[in-house]
Amino acid sequence: MKGWEAVRWVDGAPRVTDVLRREVDRWGGLGALYGVLRADPWSAVRWDNGIPPERSAEAYAAVQDHVNTFGDGIPVLFVEEAPHGLMALGGTTLPVNLALGAGMDAELTEELAAAVAAEARARGTHVALVSGLDVLRDPRWGRAEECFSEDPALAALLVAATVRGMQGTASASDPIDGTHVAVVAKHLAGQGAGIGGRNGSGAPIGRRELGEIHLRPAHAAARAGVAGFMAAYNDVDGVPCSANEELLTGTIRKQWGWDGLVMADGTAIDRLRDSSPDPAFAAALALKAGVDLSLWDEAFTHIEPAIERGLVDVAVLDRAVDRVLALKRRLGLFGAPTPDQPAASAGASDAPGATDGGAPAARDLVELVDRAARQSVVLVDDGGLLPLRPGQTLAVVGPNADDLDAQLGDYTPPRPAPDPGASTVRSALTARFGADHVRYAEGSRLRGPLEETDALDQVRAASAGADVCVVVLGGTSRRTYDDEFADNGAVDGPALDTTNGEGVDLASVALPQAQLDVVRAARQGGSPVVAVVLDGRPRALTELRSLVDALLVVPFPGPSGGEAVAAALCDGTASGRLPATFPAADSVMPVAHDERMETARGYVDTDVLQRLPLGTALLPGITARLTGEAPSVAAAALAAGGTAQLTVEVTNAGTHPRSVPVPLYGRRHEPGVRPRRRQLLAVRRVTVAPGTTTEVGFGLGLDALGSWAGGAPVAEPVTISVWCTPESDPPAHALPVRVTDQNGATPWER
Repeated sequence: MKGWEAVRWVDGAPRVTDVLRREVDRWGGLGALYGVLRADPWSAVRWDNGIPPERSAEAYAAVQDHVNTFGDGIPVLFVEEAPHGLMALGGTTLPVNLALGAGMDAELTEELAAAVAAEARARGTHVALVSGLDVLRDPRWGRAEECFSEDPALAALLVAATVRGMQGTASASDPIDGTHVAVVAKHLAGQGAGIGGRNGSGAPIGRRELGEIHLRPAHAAARAGVAGFMAAYNDVDGVPCSANEELLTGTIRKQWGWDGLVMADGTAIDRLRDSSPDPAFAAALALKAGVDLSLWDEAFTHIEPAIERGLVDVAVLDRAVDRVLALKRRLGLFGAPTPDQPAASAGASDAPGATDGGAPAARDLVELVDRAARQSVVLVDDGGLLPLRPGQTLAVVGPNADDLDAQLGDYTPPRPAPDPGASTVRSALTARFGADHVRYAEGSRLRGPLEETDALDQVRAASAGADVCVVVLGGTSRRTYDDEFADNGAVDGPALDTTNGEGVDLASVALPQAQLDVVRAARQGGSPVVAVVLDGRPRALTELRSLVDALLVVPFPGPSGGEAVAAALCDGTASGRLPATFPAADSVMPVAHDERMETARGYVDTDVLQRLPLGTALLPGITARLTGEAPSVAAAALAAGGTAQLTVEVTNAGTHPRSVPVPLYGRRHEPGVRPRRRQLLAVRRVTVAPGTTTEVGFGLGLDALGSWAGGAPVAEPVTISVWCTPESDPPAHALPVRVTDQNGATPWER
């Protein structure tokens, strides 16, 4: 059942509903409950009817008390969504995963995860459902914003940091204490490879592609001790993930040695009916494959007849039950009394670094979120216009210039009113330059023109005489309380101006003509034009770049994103890199920087390599150089934990300290395997003082140099060209890193 249907807030207190009573009576208890605190248009929970943040533990306690009194008394596992912050009233909203991918900062990602976990656990939550396993392989997919990157190495780095931060553990056997939550990482596996970028569609990929791209983040999460995985909706080569025994038992449990809990996505087992004669058969398929916990499925309630019919053995059911109980033990739920006092409001203390009930101080968490937002800003071109100068008159125009919702991403709880920490690009620039120096015009909607016939004239008038015109474009994952939703919460109605999010896949990733018309009108006003693209997916920006003088790209940066953009425009703080490749045009897909080399020449009407590859960024004053000799490491030593050592010298010729990501790229030369054009081997974010050079050391181990063809790294003799500059192909200064055989050679030297 859905948690918001179990408890109602009546006359200042939680009241369990008849829906919950019927569920407990039906089953004699309640194993887990999803979404007691969830607040969003699908749940129809708002500030005026939802559970007050500081009273969350009381709502959970009401459920526990009812189950203790009328059920089996086994503690209920409380599960909530936390895609980029806890999806509850008052939950802190983070930049989306794609924005964290632009920041490429594993340490900050871990800090954010720990802070969100403390906030959630202080309110009584046990398990957080966390996106991070999906790898963005098609920008048409509406859920692109939930991915850290198109590159599996970056996704693996950040999902492992997320698991460590949220769980506070080093392995799957470590208990999860009262200031952390268990993580169910989603989605396993290949959801980012859906046909045509359509959500939940099949992934027609081979085992090597599955292992090299889509299993690597899951392997990193398993190694970090993640409590659970969520089986995805999609199939891989025709076999649905929630019925894929090779994946859910063979790979993650037998091959990797992980033994946590697997949850099916919402109604995923019901969806097995297209490959099952009846619900009992579907339940047996999922249970035998390795699914332990269902999310709202009616089919999974048919396990008893499935056992009676011999479709699945009772020992398989016992195995699933044991895993659910093991997670409850890991969280310390057995033997501990149900709290009868509400948890302290998260972040109530004003003391620096103080906590209440394990929650971080509010201003500490705000500082982390603001830093992540600033790191998400990617400067593509500055056109000699940036930074903006004090006293300039600005035109700030475009559909995303003054729309807070457009910065927040999908699965975001309603913001509080008033919302003092939030800023849009318009409000942030107005705060810096003054209302008399900032002119505003919306110009268009995201998908089409405004109803006002003079909307573009207003843009021209705002731009005329301004020193610079800032045009803010892009997309939004906005959900409204009037939208229609599918049975799993995905957008299923008109959502006329929504362009991103679950259920909002696009056939075209070009900026709509209505937005380009705003840019043309701004240009006609006579001012230099800076474009800011706030979006949750890669866009085809070729035409836009021909119309503007400078360009910034910002994955949905969260509520403080307006100030983050203003800081980049005015202070030169942009330090993000593109976390995915932006295509040259709609027709040029797939576009990932690590696609395999092609023998064909490409298209005759479009330059495929006109794209903006992963890692693109203009970092003024920053240069990087790979130094030293080409290292070698024996395959046997690599398998035993050995590394190849490399050094990058990063120079800051500017006058201010700069925090920047430093990536290492590589191309594998492996006999009999067509190479990928370029792969991310490693990345570190470092701060370089002005006028100095900093040495950044990299120890490339098995993850970076091994083969991932089987879904786990294996040391094999190979030569890898390595470089640190933005080229898509190995430059002349690339160093050959050698992984050698027992004779000290690589296959290319025999």
